[in-house]
Amino acid sequence: MRTVILLCTGLLGATGLVAQIEPHQQPEYRAIQQRLGDGWNTWNTRSVTSHVLLPEGLAFNLAFKQHYWLEEQYLAEPLIGRYGEDAEQIRPGLHAYDGRYTDLTLEWEELHARIETAHDGDDLVILVTPLAASENRIKMIVESALLWNRPGLLEREGNSLRADVGGRVVELFSTVAHDDTDPYVPLRTPYLALELDAPTGLATGRPRDLAQIRRALDRARADLEAEAAVYDELAEAYLAIQAGIAWNLIYEPQYDRVVSTVGRLWNAEYGGYCLFGWDNFFLAYMTSLTSRDLAFANVIEHLRGATEEGFIPNDNRGNGSKSWDRSQPPVGSVMVREVYRRYPERWLLEATFDDLLAWNRWWLRKRVNDGLLGYGSHEAKNPFNEPSVRTRRTAGYESGMDDSPMYEDVPFNADKNTMELQDVGLNSLYAADSLALAEMAGILGREEEERELKARVAELGRRMETLWHDKVGLFLNRRTDTGELSLRLSPTLFYPMLGRIPDPARARRMVEEHLLNPEEFWGEHILPSTARNDPSFPKQRYWKGAIWPPLNFLTYLSLRQYGFEAAREELADKSLAMFLGEWQRKGYVSENYSSITGTGDDERLSSDKFHSWGALFGIIAFIEQGHLDPPEAPLE
Repeated sequence: MRTVILLCTGLLGATGLVAQIEPHQQPEYRAIQQRLGDGWNTWNTRSVTSHVLLPEGLAFNLAFKQHYWLEEQYLAEPLIGRYGEDAEQIRPGLHAYDGRYTDLTLEWEELHARIETAHDGDDLVILVTPLAASENRIKMIVESALLWNRPGLLEREGNSLRADVGGRVVELFSTVAHDDTDPYVPLRTPYLALELDAPTGLATGRPRDLAQIRRALDRARADLEAEAAVYDELAEAYLAIQAGIAWNLIYEPQYDRVVSTVGRLWNAEYGGYCLFGWDNFFLAYMTSLTSRDLAFANVIEHLRGATEEGFIPNDNRGNGSKSWDRSQPPVGSVMVREVYRRYPERWLLEATFDDLLAWNRWWLRKRVNDGLLGYGSHEAKNPFNEPSVRTRRTAGYESGMDDSPMYEDVPFNADKNTMELQDVGLNSLYAADSLALAEMAGILGREEEERELKARVAELGRRMETLWHDKVGLFLNRRTDTGELSLRLSPTLFYPMLGRIPDPARARRMVEEHLLNPEEFWGEHILPSTARNDPSFPKQRYWKGAIWPPLNFLTYLSLRQYGFEAAREELADKSLAMFLGEWQRKGYVSENYSSITGTGDDERLSSDKFHSWGALFGIIAFIEQGHLDPPEAPLE
């Protein structure tokens, strides 16, 4: 059991005590995880060519050995998006969430091959097809493994691998004979060494020839494409969104869970997995388009990472560390409300409301800066000796927009634990968070909390009046050290519409004079993270002008609150075109895109090649075309 203590008065609400079963222990949720964690998929975060059977933890890992006359190279664990001249290059293709079909192209040394997998009943089939001839020999090494200390027995018998796992016997058969002449493979478990000079098939359960494997692959791909075809002209976007998230879907053994992550490279760097403060709420919403189970899992597993203070950390790492000193933008309640709107099951709200409310109240305890909120960082437990806390840099991390020009030259106040800036975006998202929570409270009959939250929004709206600049026609960030309003502009200044703060006349000024202004934010490639006329815009590096998925997505949601049909339709269309352009060109779902070229690999950028939240650019179109319910509508 856990106890949630509500200890605040005034704007923070009356004292109360609520006790409930941990959300991840609820029977409804355990059933979800049992369904998700069953069968073959690319569950192993360390390699996209590792195919794992859950719950047994049996893996067949595809590795590659390049022979030269004098030396050999070995690729043990391929991953998408690695940098470096000698790194493998992977073009991701389709990937169903449940692993029933996957497709990628791999280039490394002299290897250029396509790897497809599919479910054939309860079995897994794999086809590896060389796409170019190599001058020197290449072997595919198929390693048998038991991951995460799972029990079992592994052995090789001729051209097959055999595993006895938990009383279940699984055999893997090859269409190519094992090469016994090369024992020099860096493995400690049974394996197959297969010459890769022609299409090579693998299958569990029973031997299959190449034609049988090809038919199983074609059936699985056709099934996935038929699922997408329901969305008509958005069919390709549907497949790209699912692939963009599914390639980063993993089994996380520490907590025995299936969970979406933003990228496997981040997981590797952070000790096995990393869940990010606002990223993972977006992933929960995007997966709700297709999968109720995965959306619920992503919500509950992310809330599970809350700190002892009650906030969702900037990042929550597999090595046991968290950002104990800082959170990230409060988008959780809005995204959970939308997941509930898609799948209106009361238990989800009951399981998540108190955690979301605790996080909402935390902002008022820790981040009030002269009456309004500002991003910050504070001293907290630090068992991993993180070197930088309670600094301007870590306060920038809390914003999620680390090096935004909005924060240039803004000092950090160590007494307040915040930057000397009342942040329009933060206060607006906080208002939207409070409105979403108030709706949930109404459904749950939490009348006291509903009144508290509505009063909070009203008070916040009154205080934000001080940020409105009538001559400029925007709410502007205020420097609390000088009292001046800042003219460093960002799409976050459109978020007051998401919090329903401006009247319609002000909202129209914000959109017509600034959003649609080609000297500031509008143009062929939108939306830049800083205004086009800002001196930092030409840099395009990171938050200095690049186009970021959450800014487009949250601005789109903001526009919907007030209508603006033409602007939001154009934003949806241009976001989708940019997303699909990169997918079609390279198979990438990039972390951010150039607002000059519209690509994710512009040399000026600092952008991961494959980062799940890039799919936000595509999901906007599904809202605009009515495939997801309108997020501005009241909950029923």
